Amino acid sequence: MFRRLVTLATAATLSLTTGLATPAEAATTACRPGAGSPRCQMWTGTVNWVPDGDTIRVDLAGDGTRKLVSVRIIGLQAMEQTRYSPKPQRRKGDCHALAATARLERILKAGGNKVRLTSLSAASKSGDRDLRSVAVKINGTWQDVGRQMVRGGYALWLPFPGEWAWDDAYHVAARQAAAERRGLYDTDSCGVGPAQDSGLTVTVNPDPDGADERNLNGEWFQVHNPSAAPVPIAGWWVRDTGLRRYTFRAGTVVPAGGDVFVHVGKGTDTADHKHWGLTKPILSNADPARHSVGDGGYLFDPQGDLRNWMIYP
Repeated sequence: MFRRLVTLATAATLSLTTGLATPAEAATTACRPGAGSPRCQMWTGTVNWVPDGDTIRVDLAGDGTRKLVSVRIIGLQAMEQTRYSPKPQRRKGDCHALAATARLERILKAGGNKVRLTSLSAASKSGDRDLRSVAVKINGTWQDVGRQMVRGGYALWLPFPGEWAWDDAYHVAARQAAAERRGLYDTDSCGVGPAQDSGLTVTVNPDPDGADERNLNGEWFQVHNPSAAPVPIAGWWVRDTGLRRYTFRAGTVVPAGGDVFVHVGKGTDTADHKHWGLTKPILSNADPARHSVGDGGYLFDPQGDLRNWMIYP
């Protein structure tokens, strides 16, 4: 069953969602290069500033106003920024967050901050932000900004329901970035973290038996320790591609050669089975008939390093 619980932190959008202008009437274009692309609605505009690594503020062309529109870029999830400013020295956020914002600014600047915005549906939103794919023209060719961000390891691949046209390309880009240990996938880029040689891995089960909504605890994250020594993981956390995360409590240890599971639903915790306490599934099933390509599960250490991941299928 195709579904995703998309929960974007309200606090992370406080200064990003100031009143939206009525968009100009959209033209249409192919969503992506190559044969077989669906048609997308299309707008153009000028970027005024970049709040974070997956959001831009745009003055839309032809809407008759100078009001800035907040645009959430389709297909990616940058690490969370907590302080927003046009001035880089005033920004704060998780490890990798500020690097993503700076990289996005550079890509946009290379295209003169002129952007083409596209989406399958003009009504697509993430909270109060318009949900759009973003492209800039460099050397006469429109280039996909989101794909560059994912390919460079500046952001995780994040599939959005209903805006699937870019998922296959971004899925491939994420796998390539991971294989090359780019950006987020450099496991000690935030500093050498604890148990660096333990080889901890994360596996997810996105498709439990039966109806997913009725078997929440069948959807789980598994942290495996292949080493010969137990590994304390207090302060480590797992997440899907959304902003939500489960942080391991004090005293949590992955035994030598053993596992700790995090079940999505509610239950009584034990030493090796933890419960997130959510009320809906969070991992998208791969379902090509419904344009669902897959998703990912991620393990971070307390410093913010992404230590292991599973991008599926």
